[in-house]
Amino acid sequence: MQKITESPSNYRHLEKMTVAELLQNLNKEDKTVPLAIEKVLPDIEQLVSAVIEKVRGGGRLFYIGAGTSGRLAVIDASEIPPTYGVSPDLVVGVIAGGDYAIRHSVEDAEDDPAQAWLDLKGHHIDPQDFVIGIAASGTTPYVVGGLTDCRSNGVATGCITCNLGSPLAAAADYPVEVVVGPEFVTGSTRMKSGTAQKLVLNMVSTGLMIQLGRVKDNRMVDMQLTNVKLLDRGTKMVAEDTGLDYKTAHELLREEGSVRNAVDAFWAKKNS
Repeated sequence: MQKITESPSNYRHLEKMTVAELLQNLNKEDKTVPLAIEKVLPDIEQLVSAVIEKVRGGGRLFYIGAGTSGRLAVIDASEIPPTYGVSPDLVVGVIAGGDYAIRHSVEDAEDDPAQAWLDLKGHHIDPQDFVIGIAASGTTPYVVGGLTDCRSNGVATGCITCNLGSPLAAAADYPVEVVVGPEFVTGSTRMKSGTAQKLVLNMVSTGLMIQLGRVKDNRMVDMQLTNVKLLDRGTKMVAEDTGLDYKTAHELLREEGSVRNAVDAFWAKKNS
């Protein structure tokens, strides 16, 4: 297959550019990413809808990836519990090489096609769950092998890749192929490809959480109140929804533990 992600950059002699020229050209390239995603929104819709169905049925969402893709997977998954107040087991990021690979390069970890399934089995994966494989190239053995093994074991799959006609897309039930073109630095898929993957992951997890009822209006009513900023934000939300003054809303929020619970408790008492 032709790897567009490995195609030569559209720019030459980067080392001769001024800082201003570098930034302008990087920005120019970055602007193309949302447009590439727009072209595959129907595919993303099918993927997100399939994930929602599985999770509503009691399943979990897993991401698997290596290198940059794996790190993006772990980031997205790790931000879901504090943002939406769900269990850390609901959306899980699995990276080739394990947690050590989040901070350190473990390049050969991606070359074992059998390891992803072993990693997933460590989480007791079953057909109720859904697995999304993430690989810019669409050829990473760890990810392709993981989806192939998922399919063999009755686990529904999707993928996010930046090449057309890849083995990864062929192994996925719901493939998403975001073709962003050559990277500014030839082959550096941490750039446009990584940006595309991050944006699609945002769509998947945010769409899922909203459809699961973890957002009210446009607000994170189940967020974990883990610092002063979030407690202040939550207090203002409670005050707005109840008409309470800031101090009383703050006390109610601390007592009930979440914006949703605080507002519900207020109106339940008000209407009793």
